Amino acid sequence: MVSSGLEKQEAVDSPQPNDDGEHAARRHAECDELHRQFQSAGIKLSRDLLEKIYLPHNSTPYRSIASNSPEVKDFRKGLGTPAPVALVGFLICLSPLACDLMGWRGAGGNGAAGMGSYFFFGGLLMILGGLLEFIVGKTFSFVVFCSFGGFWLTIGTTLQPFYNVGAAYATAPNTTSLEQGFATVGFTASYGFFQVFMALLCFIYFICSFRTNIVNVFLFFFLTIAFCLLAAVNWVFAEIFAGDVTQIHKVHRIQVAAGAFLFMTCIVGWYSFFAIMLKLMDFPFQIPIGELSGLVESRTERMKKKSNIA
Repeated sequence: MVSSGLEKQEAVDSPQPNDDGEHAARRHAECDELHRQFQSAGIKLSRDLLEKIYLPHNSTPYRSIASNSPEVKDFRKGLGTPAPVALVGFLICLSPLACDLMGWRGAGGNGAAGMGSYFFFGGLLMILGGLLEFIVGKTFSFVVFCSFGGFWLTIGTTLQPFYNVGAAYATAPNTTSLEQGFATVGFTASYGFFQVFMALLCFIYFICSFRTNIVNVFLFFFLTIAFCLLAAVNWVFAEIFAGDVTQIHKVHRIQVAAGAFLFMTCIVGWYSFFAIMLKLMDFPFQIPIGELSGLVESRTERMKKKSNIA
């Protein structure tokens, strides 16, 4: 999940005049008209204050945050890099969960012990990091981080007894408590579909990541496989709860495999985090992330080539 910097917001403004002087004169005239309308409506607003609000700096055309103008570059220099914050939230949640699924040192409970981290690391930090990525104009990172922030909040909410998710399934046969609602065919079969569509989401990210770097490609590849295996775990559990106890050994192997793919995701993620931190601290040595921005030609570049040929 390295922030690639490839995302460039398209300007949403109407086309600007080629002559900056003509544009400035038009904006000043609009400002005068707006000031007269405020006065006629009885709104007390000074002309100078209205100019500061309405007119761009130096009366030049507005340029989007993704432009390469010196002003925008100076603006970005004053901001931090939010990607590591979101990565920390992702990794501190996923790394222990992977170990739990593999059963290391007797771990178990499908990650319930990490419930607090799902809210405050996974949910809070990833959504915060995603929103900050949006501010600096990196849409792909924004979508990825916020979607996984929502994922961790969903996991935490499902496991949190306060929300009583299992109660909806506690009326199933052979259930004597609300908590046993989780151990039913209805819940496990339904929850498997959540994992399936998380796998679909990660597959879309996997395809898009070929415009970023190798680190992201491997990360989303491992995540896609892991979510497919987690869906299989839930559906095999549904068969077990339906009475097919011969599947117990099978579900354990699938769960360990899912944990292994999540652990490989974590290895790639920690590598990505380390690479970002070395770059941010301007270390004398850097580790490569395998830039792929030139591997898949962008639509914008193709359109430019076509226009040049024409």
